[in-house]
Amino acid sequence: MASAALTTLADLPAPRVVDGQVRLHAIDLDEQATDLAKQVEAGTYHPFVAHSHASTIATFLACWRGGATAAPLHSRLTDAEQLALQHRIESLPPDPKLAVVLATSGSSGRPKLVLHASDRLAYKARLMADVHALTTDDVVLMPAPLAHVSGLLNGVLVPAAAGMTTVLMSRWSPEDALDLVEREHVTFMIGPPTYFVQMMGSPRFSAERVASVRLISCGGAGVTPEFAQRAADTFSAVVKRTYGSTEAPTITTSFAGDPMERGWTTDGRAVGDVELRLDPASDELLVRGRELFTSYGDPEMTATAVDSEGWFRTGDRGRIDGDWLIVLGRLGDTIIRGGENVDPREVESVCASLAGVAQVVVVGYPDDEMGERVGLVVVGREPTIDEVRAHCAAGGLARFKTPERVVEVSEMPILTVGKPDRVALTRLFTIPS
Repeated sequence: MASAALTTLADLPAPRVVDGQVRLHAIDLDEQATDLAKQVEAGTYHPFVAHSHASTIATFLACWRGGATAAPLHSRLTDAEQLALQHRIESLPPDPKLAVVLATSGSSGRPKLVLHASDRLAYKARLMADVHALTTDDVVLMPAPLAHVSGLLNGVLVPAAAGMTTVLMSRWSPEDALDLVEREHVTFMIGPPTYFVQMMGSPRFSAERVASVRLISCGGAGVTPEFAQRAADTFSAVVKRTYGSTEAPTITTSFAGDPMERGWTTDGRAVGDVELRLDPASDELLVRGRELFTSYGDPEMTATAVDSEGWFRTGDRGRIDGDWLIVLGRLGDTIIRGGENVDPREVESVCASLAGVAQVVVVGYPDDEMGERVGLVVVGREPTIDEVRAHCAAGGLARFKTPERVVEVSEMPILTVGKPDRVALTRLFTIPS
């Protein structure tokens, strides 16, 4: 495998890339990166707008070969947002070990600047190519923006380490995705369940068109056992859950030979040197390992998130069953209904098996009497509230956890990395009737 000698990102070879109708061999992209590296100033931060194009991959490679820190800016940000991020990045103290600065995304709040070192990312790229058993024959479809950690890891680093092909998408479309999977013989896909729900629901879907896909790795909310089994049956592929973040990319997943049921009902086992433990007071997941980020751009934020022993507070609640991790959701996503805590993921796991429902997300919405109430957003057939109550009761869900309103949408609103936009979903319950 091409990853054997990979120690820093400067050693990273170029992957093969399909960009629209343009097909670039590794040698072509390598030549572009070599030319661009001459324009990079060593020891500096190099901000650039990271469009989902081959030129962005060449720019990443050029930065690492020229000794600069890549600072990709999301292409969908406004000019003012890009400029503000650029000023923040350029004010950071230089560090020759840094490979990249990534800005977190979310539905609200100021983006955090996450700093990653070259040797740590090189280790992660080599590791994930091995964990997913990827070879030069594999082809990954990459709909995630290259400015985000999933796009960088799975669209640039892992394909280069494995010597495989990356197929880029400039914007998500289930119909375009189906066309690309069929035309380019895509074997590996990674993303939130939203992408796969939309592909399976497309009138242009057929088993023959996706016959090349052998592995689907899903992360984020909504990866229920029902979804995983449906996707596995529909795609005739291995489907597994994966957990990670901008600060800690892909720290758990299931491995070849693991029981299929574990890949559907848990977020997998720790990969590489990652260690996991829970805060006994809150069940917050803490992780430690050499592939984690080095720091935030804000030292005070780093001191709050990472303790003196290197444990990073993820902000996610979890449960550990032997070697297996089950992520229960964000600490801040807990719905507090009349003083009772409601875990959205628990409710989603029950409601996902409602007849005719393709996708579900549970959010809390404000209420003068109870503080918050439980709302259910569905894609597909809208069940009646009586049907939801009966289904939840049959599933063993307490009455106070049962959704009290249902909203049907034709398409789940998502953030740029494919996660459900919970702020937008909450607004569906607060719009005056």
